[in-house]
Amino acid sequence: MKTVCLKQPGDISLVDVPEQRREPEQVLIKVRSAGICGSDIGAYKGVNPLVSYPRVIGHEIAGEVVEVADDEQEFKVGDRVILEPYVYCGKCYPCSIGHTNCCENLTVRGVHIEGGMAEYVSHPRHLLHKVPAGIPWHLVPMAEPLVIAMHAVQQAEVAAGQHVVVTGAGQIGLLAAQYALTLGAVPIVVDPVDERLALARSLGVAHTVNPAGADAVAGILSITGGRMAEAVIECSGDARAIRGAVDYVSYAGHIALVGWPKGDIPMPTALFTKKELTVRGSRNSVGQFPESLRLIAEGKVNVEALLTKTVSMDETPAIVADIAAHPEKYLKVTCVL
Repeated sequence: MKTVCLKQPGDISLVDVPEQRREPEQVLIKVRSAGICGSDIGAYKGVNPLVSYPRVIGHEIAGEVVEVADDEQEFKVGDRVILEPYVYCGKCYPCSIGHTNCCENLTVRGVHIEGGMAEYVSHPRHLLHKVPAGIPWHLVPMAEPLVIAMHAVQQAEVAAGQHVVVTGAGQIGLLAAQYALTLGAVPIVVDPVDERLALARSLGVAHTVNPAGADAVAGILSITGGRMAEAVIECSGDARAIRGAVDYVSYAGHIALVGWPKGDIPMPTALFTKKELTVRGSRNSVGQFPESLRLIAEGKVNVEALLTKTVSMDETPAIVADIAAHPEKYLKVTCVL
């Protein structure tokens, strides 16, 4: 079968491998669509320290069930499914308290183990979710970045009526802002690119701030009536935005860090104490795929507006290289097999 494989950083191509067979306790899936994620681009550039090579990329994977075990009761041949790509051990401390998203022995498809940019993939049955018929294949993989955004919003304990600053208007930030809207919160998107802020406004975000052209703290102070934001979702990984989150958040506020910084960042921890902040990391997601799919199916979150283009599997190696070289041209790309 055909796969999209990174032999080493900067070397990506279509590679033929033996056809995937169904593994025990798993379901065999014909892949119909896949998303290209920032982690795939990081792997291509050689800056993702978690990736080993050679590696079939892809963890935003959707497809059709083609084979199940004889005693399988939940899934049947022909079902549309999306893969939850975070394969956890079920034995470590985080797993024992339900935090399987940060399992100590976590293996993620396309990162630690072979990904789903392939014609077929075998995946644990308990990590599959049925997809509503109304979602077209090229949009189904968007449910995975949406759950990342949803988890971050929930880590910040966002509630109706609260102001929530979202730093970074990439796909995760724009999805987080849309999800906050579904909860009745008031998102404020902060990003230095005016085109991204315009897209946020087109998605229903009433308040945007460009920190390159204005005093972000003063802007947020005005929008919130002097309180500052009860929650901040940091989605960029940029050192300035991470530091800014401490200034943007209210006293007794919550910060969720979902963006991956390039290195350690000095932080004013005295302000954590003075403001009595709750600061949480946010990694992957747990238990949110069904809700994510519902929000997409019902049009509550507009994922199509974030899609720059859709390509074929044959075009994927070239598009990965182009995204790495010209990231400003792309927000999200999906592949349809």
